[in-house]
Amino acid sequence: MSKKKVTIIQAFKEFIWPRKGKLLIGLLLIVISRLSSFILPLKSKDLLDNVIPNKDIDGLIQLIFLVGGAISVQAITSFILTRLLSVEAQFLISKLRAKVQKQILSLPISFFDNNKSGELVSRIMTDVEGVRNLIGTGLVQLIGGIITAIISLFLLISISPKMTLFVLLPIAIFSIIALKAFGYIRPIFRKRGKINAEVTGRLVETLNGVRVIKGFNAEAQENLTFEIGVERLFQNVKKSLTSTALITSSAILLLGFASVGIMGIGGVMIIDKTLTVGNFLAFTLLLGFMIAPIVQMSNIGSQLTEAFAGLDRTEEIMNMKPEDDGSIRKIVLEVINGDIKFENVSFSYKEGKEVVHNINFEAQKGSVTALVGSSGSGKSTIASLVSTFISPKAGTITVDGKDLSKVSLSSYRSQLGVVLQDDFLFEGTIRENIIFPRPNATEKQINEAVNTAYVNEFTDRFEEGLDTVIGERGIKLSGGQRQRISIARAVLANPKILILDEATSNLDTESESLIQKSFAELMKGRTTFVIAHRLSTIRKADQILVIEHGKIVERGKHDELIALEGRYYELFTYQSRI
Repeated sequence: MSKKKVTIIQAFKEFIWPRKGKLLIGLLLIVISRLSSFILPLKSKDLLDNVIPNKDIDGLIQLIFLVGGAISVQAITSFILTRLLSVEAQFLISKLRAKVQKQILSLPISFFDNNKSGELVSRIMTDVEGVRNLIGTGLVQLIGGIITAIISLFLLISISPKMTLFVLLPIAIFSIIALKAFGYIRPIFRKRGKINAEVTGRLVETLNGVRVIKGFNAEAQENLTFEIGVERLFQNVKKSLTSTALITSSAILLLGFASVGIMGIGGVMIIDKTLTVGNFLAFTLLLGFMIAPIVQMSNIGSQLTEAFAGLDRTEEIMNMKPEDDGSIRKIVLEVINGDIKFENVSFSYKEGKEVVHNINFEAQKGSVTALVGSSGSGKSTIASLVSTFISPKAGTITVDGKDLSKVSLSSYRSQLGVVLQDDFLFEGTIRENIIFPRPNATEKQINEAVNTAYVNEFTDRFEEGLDTVIGERGIKLSGGQRQRISIARAVLANPKILILDEATSNLDTESESLIQKSFAELMKGRTTFVIAHRLSTIRKADQILVIEHGKIVERGKHDELIALEGRYYELFTYQSRI
């Protein structure tokens, strides 16, 4: 995974420049706000040096209205600024989240096998949040602070070059410390995102596996694991807080000493009558105007550093190649006949450890191919290769004579139906789960799928029928009921290629007999691959492939394989005795 950092220029092009209009309005508002803020210190000089000594009541009234108006302008511009840019920042965050989620879903199955779902949730929801400091008020306030500091500097010089020069030395020292600290903090923020994703990932696993945890009385063990995770997160946060505290403390110390020095120098100058009291007050207030943005800039600098660290992690995701690469997978399948062919296909999850070796077979349109063998023999890997969840390391898989590695995945999978042993159901209603592959299905089509999979056999007993809420992962249903909903979903998808991976494993004998009837209808005209431990369910398969240690050791129809009295005969007779 790339560790390349997002540069300021890159962030400017991607996030700031496309929103230049709103940001320019924001800058205009911040300039108006900051200029109006100078009214108070400048008029304070007039108050002490002119209005009060001359007892000018009219001048005092004008001064009060002017300062009051300036404060009102600051309040109004601050409200508009926050409303304008904060909303735009949140809009960008929502768009970025959608973009990252889309990119993650485009990645191959192997990516999800190697990353916890909770971690990915964190990558989508948390990593992009820092961008609000680029587009929100943070960046504009940073620029506004710089403008304020520069204007204040010129006004300070006009009042007293000597005192201004004295102030600039600690400011220069502080700037060097701040830049060094921000360089140190960025990797810490980056690592925090990683730790946070890991802790979130484990937490999601814990909540999903709560029945296993309670069943084995393992609450204390899980609590300890989570405590270790949050302790790692705390230590990371402590590091960044230490650096941030160093910046803030340096600002207070150095700028505080500068203020003390100004007090001494200014006092001597007032005594020598080379500086008026009004000018000293104005200088002191303007010094605050110059120092406050510098301190504020240190906080905004931390926020921007955190934003860039999050963008670094987001960029890692966005730079990954999607599995349906249009530059390679150029063949679009309009209609699939369903002829599948494996030619010398091998696959390994780890380098040098092949799971399937040199597999060769054909599955003709409308045929049923059964894959049998002991656990871990490679049956599910072959099914995953047909599903395009994984790609062969060697050899070729073709569909209707076209190399599957060059076929558009969306065009192929749109005509593929998969029913897994532990098929996933979404939280919601039974109806919502069935119509998942075809949200616009008619009521007639839904009812046909429901009847084919015998879902109505249990939904008719539910008060809400198909609109019954089934809970997370269908927890409120039995294994057999969940399986029948998965089968109904496959029926509604109306695929040309069908993969049934232990599709009847969670069914009782009565349910299985019902499903076998529906499968007979479902398989008609479809190229079907069946993985089954119950060999009685595949007697009518057009071909049975016996897989052992990743190789096809026998092939043929049921009666032919029984007559051979080989591995299939052993498996079948063993199950018959059971």
